[in-house]
Amino acid sequence: MLKLASLVERDSEYLAKLETLDNGKPFKSAIGDMYFSVKLIEYYAGYADKIHGKTIPVDGNFFCYTRHEPVGVCGQITPWNFPLLLCFLKLAPALCCGCTCVLKPAEQTPLTALYAASLVKEAGFPPGVVNIVPGYGPTAGAAISEHMDIDKVSFTGSTEVGRLIQQASGRSNLKRVTLELGGKSPNIILSDVDMEFAVEKAHVALFNNMGQVCVAGSRTFVQEDIYDEFVKKSVERAKKRTIGNPFDGQNESGPQIDQTQFEKIFELIESGKKEGAKLQCGGGRHGDKGFFIESTVFSDVQDDMRIAKEEIFGPVQQIMKFKDIEEVIERANNTHYGLAAAVFTKDIDKALTISNALQAGSVWVNCYNAVGPQAPFGGFKMSGVGRELGEYGLDEYTEVKTVTIKLPQKP
Repeated sequence: MLKLASLVERDSEYLAKLETLDNGKPFKSAIGDMYFSVKLIEYYAGYADKIHGKTIPVDGNFFCYTRHEPVGVCGQITPWNFPLLLCFLKLAPALCCGCTCVLKPAEQTPLTALYAASLVKEAGFPPGVVNIVPGYGPTAGAAISEHMDIDKVSFTGSTEVGRLIQQASGRSNLKRVTLELGGKSPNIILSDVDMEFAVEKAHVALFNNMGQVCVAGSRTFVQEDIYDEFVKKSVERAKKRTIGNPFDGQNESGPQIDQTQFEKIFELIESGKKEGAKLQCGGGRHGDKGFFIESTVFSDVQDDMRIAKEEIFGPVQQIMKFKDIEEVIERANNTHYGLAAAVFTKDIDKALTISNALQAGSVWVNCYNAVGPQAPFGGFKMSGVGRELGEYGLDEYTEVKTVTIKLPQKP
């Protein structure tokens, strides 16, 4: 695994260019994904000889201990928004636990996963330990989900497909299932914040990777006494966001992944207009070719609007007004999702009160999308099942066996 990490680092520039070509994300973002991938592999390589059970004192004349054994063959299905990073996020913990993997990359973005397969071979992994199987969800993904010889499936993607995978598990061999699904994450801005800082962080929380991020801060709640100023500055920032060729280092955003996503985003933008949200900027196509969308900001967004309830997965910021902490906690939790959340405030008591009350797998205070290999990641409610990353991520790839031995009677 350490050899594989060094090979990914060696070829990081080539991999990033391949990722940008395949996915459309800015090259500088793709390079960041490669560095994170290296850290992921190195982190779990360090765990490979530290996965062990416990010796447990039990009643009676017995010696009892546990073993953590590999769960077996792992099917892994990854999405298109962070193609290689999420491949290694799934491969690394499985491999360090001693499992074998059958990984299906998203049909939109298979190139870096296929190149990574050559690095796996170069690193010296035995044949059959890592298998990259491109294909479509209804065929290759379904085959993995229903296969009787696959012991566990890890999936990152939509809640709709996550349901299908759980159903397939029930129809087949009750394979273990880990799901990291959709989100509609609240980003709560209290009135005591540094305005420029909060506006920039909220902007990046939504527009990063063209809005194609499961944890995107897609419901920006702003306290009423700073609401108008926050909206004004957010619009100014969105208008300055540079969009274009992702290989041009001056551009912050590239195109959306494909025409299907492109059309879905515009359909939701139109719904926002029809339902009474105020379109502050954007809302149209950027340029005359490609799947580029203008940075879009809506204000006066109400909780019952589609743009406030559905995952847009695009560069569309919704800014919502609230009065007090009790109100915003209730509204933030009023969703089927529970992947991530954030709160911006200088008051630590308010920060802790809100953080503890939010129903989300990750809560960030005065930051956003602060994800590292060491900290567990996953969702509450319909945002998923299980955790990835950190030591918690290892639990999904082992079975715990209890061994109890009858000891000889003392003379």
